[in-house]
Amino acid sequence: MKQRVLIAGIGLIGGSLLKAIKQSDEYYLIGYDTDNKVLQYVQDEQMTDEVSSDFPTVAARSDIIILAAPISASIQLLHELDNITFDQKVIVSDVSSVKGTIFDVASELKNEQIVFIGGHPMAGSHKTGIHAAKAHLFENAIYVLSPTSQCQQQELQDLKEVLQWTKCQFLTLKPEEHDEMTSVISHFPHLIASSLVHQAKKWEEIHTYLPGLAAGGFRDITRIASSNPKMWQDIFLHNKTKLSRLLQDWINEMVTLKEFLDMNKEAEMVHYLNEAKDYRDGLNAYSRGALPSYHDLYVDVKDKPGAIASVVQSLADADISIRNIRILEIRDNINGALRLSVTSKEDQQKAYDLLQAQDYDVTMEI
Repeated sequence: MKQRVLIAGIGLIGGSLLKAIKQSDEYYLIGYDTDNKVLQYVQDEQMTDEVSSDFPTVAARSDIIILAAPISASIQLLHELDNITFDQKVIVSDVSSVKGTIFDVASELKNEQIVFIGGHPMAGSHKTGIHAAKAHLFENAIYVLSPTSQCQQQELQDLKEVLQWTKCQFLTLKPEEHDEMTSVISHFPHLIASSLVHQAKKWEEIHTYLPGLAAGGFRDITRIASSNPKMWQDIFLHNKTKLSRLLQDWINEMVTLKEFLDMNKEAEMVHYLNEAKDYRDGLNAYSRGALPSYHDLYVDVKDKPGAIASVVQSLADADISIRNIRILEIRDNINGALRLSVTSKEDQQKAYDLLQAQDYDVTMEI
């Protein structure tokens, strides 16, 4: 008999999990959501074996339950699970980007049949909802697991076997260290991106053409500000203490930078920028990090039909996999309109040599 896997909450993350696990025929998949339109879409796309808006009923006959709703909603579902009578042990996990508060609730559960394993797939999109779900969303991404002390090794392995279809890379962390790290590299940058957009919006009152220049680096650094506001407010609420501390650190940092500018401290500013560059460049050494280890090339292509396709086809013929591709909107300090990202230095050099041999004007980021 197939194990029954319930995904509770079918948005971007939940839907992507369903699509990934659906690639296997080893599990009976159940999708739960409160939105009947979402359930109808899931049925029409044949993403599950069953859908339901009755959480207690489907949960009671599931073997593995993954709570893919927003944090506050997942906490509410945990409380509901505590009151369900299970005939066997059931593995319960979540996808929340804040582990502390949900772990607090999990530690107070009275239901001895529940084995809780915290989870967080560190991948996503600025797009939201079931229509943005993709089976490959988590491919090569870090998937953090935080098992409770009651969790047995076999139960952790059972969950990993279900999630292996996402093609992720597992990393085990304690809830506290997870929350500290994600606040630094995920939650806080979202606050900063939103503040940069607000700053641009205010300056537009003076320079009406400002949006026309808001391309390149500005769009890159503020892209995440387009993410779901309600979801992010929920994240900020559950990680507010750490974010407040980071905001104060940021304020102190900005005071220092302002002093460098006001006092014309050229040497200090160069040193500051060099330290930032060295650390950022060094992130590529962590091939299993949440920040993808990509190696970039910039290709100057002519503005004519098929120009980009020709570059891509050349690399495909050489068996070079492109992990990311972007048409640059402003050529700023780099002679190139097309940015290609590959996963290894070897592929980067191989692509560089190949494109140069074909007379493309190509620059390789070191």
